[in-house]
Amino acid sequence: MNLKVKNISNVGGEVKAPPSKSYSHRAVILASLAKGTSKLYDMLFSEDTISSINVCKTLGAKITEKEGYLEVVGTGGNFHNSSDDYIDLGNSGTTLRIMTSLAGLSDNDVILTGDDSLKTRPMGVLMDALKDLGVSTKSLKDNEKAPILIKPGYAGGEVSIPGNISSQFISSILISAPLSENGVQLSVLPDFKSKPYVDMSLDIMSKFGVDITEEIQFKHDDCGKDYKTCAVVYYDINKNEYKATDYVVEGDYSSASYLLAAIAILGGEAKIFNLFKDSKQGDKVILDIIRDMGADIEVHEDYVKISSDGNLKAIDVNLSDSPDLLITVAVLASLAEGTSKITGVAHARVKETDRIATTCSELKKLNCNVVEHEDGMTIEGGISSGVVDSHGDHRLAMAFSLAGLKEDVEITNGEVFDVSFPDFIEAMAELGIDLELN
Repeated sequence: MNLKVKNISNVGGEVKAPPSKSYSHRAVILASLAKGTSKLYDMLFSEDTISSINVCKTLGAKITEKEGYLEVVGTGGNFHNSSDDYIDLGNSGTTLRIMTSLAGLSDNDVILTGDDSLKTRPMGVLMDALKDLGVSTKSLKDNEKAPILIKPGYAGGEVSIPGNISSQFISSILISAPLSENGVQLSVLPDFKSKPYVDMSLDIMSKFGVDITEEIQFKHDDCGKDYKTCAVVYYDINKNEYKATDYVVEGDYSSASYLLAAIAILGGEAKIFNLFKDSKQGDKVILDIIRDMGADIEVHEDYVKISSDGNLKAIDVNLSDSPDLLITVAVLASLAEGTSKITGVAHARVKETDRIATTCSELKKLNCNVVEHEDGMTIEGGISSGVVDSHGDHRLAMAFSLAGLKEDVEITNGEVFDVSFPDFIEAMAELGIDLELN
């Protein structure tokens, strides 16, 4: 199906940001690991998070959608795989990466797989680290990718992992480590990319009763003060258990970036609710980016107010800690005056797509002057009408719909926003932007 802007009128107003996908994944997984019954409020029900719900059910958690909340009766960390077949995780990389470690807690074999896109996601770094922790995994196609067989057993111990591949590998080990036999001592080697996503994992783990000691160690005493590239982050995770809790999922800054960007592009004023001032989400940096590009941003305790005259200026930005903002910022840059440079996102090449390559290729279809770099891109403001393809990537579909606010842009395979933001069209409509999908 194709996604495009149909009509724009009375831009602005108020809208609630959707629940955080990252926190929704973690909430249902931790509740499934906990002892007792948890109530999860304001959960996001998208294709990705439903994958996490389904795999947790398959491994023994009792999960029921109630009026206003999701009830999860946890397993106490005692997983048992009730499926005789592969467990299909769809397109959810977060689910695959976190559950690969946790599957080692099952008392029988688990095989995790997904759609064609998920089967291209590299898993070798995590599988190697898990081997050091006594978790036996095997790529059934011998290519370090899904489908992956995980055998019972999780001894724990000492392990190191590079920090520049995927923060989800690190979160996977951290979340599973308290339920290992002996605890885990994890060293994250430099450079540590996307650390805010790991901080989110630690934040929600504490809500479910598990606190972890974090220490930063330096290889050299003479590191620069601004950015210590030789820093090793060390986590000491003792054997522990998760406790059931009632938890409210906060709004998602990643998804809200499209709502904020729409107002920044068109001009107008809006309030985006359910965005918390003290959020641990790294993608909260979108507020600083849009402010630097010319919009006015006010941050309140539980909402953000944006006003803009629609005149955006170029920006140089390092997105190493927030790679999910790459495509949104790239489209903003393509509509700004001047030349922008985005750096620090080499790890975005192993997302749902190679997001650097696909973003550049689709911007070129709109006659945008863009130069691809290994870790980002340089973009000269200015686009024209055209047809682009989502490549099956939900973030590309939503971000390029923003280009349609200024030019006639149509996105093929545009329906994939359901992966993370099922109510995307409805939320945009509340801001006066009528999108059509046909």
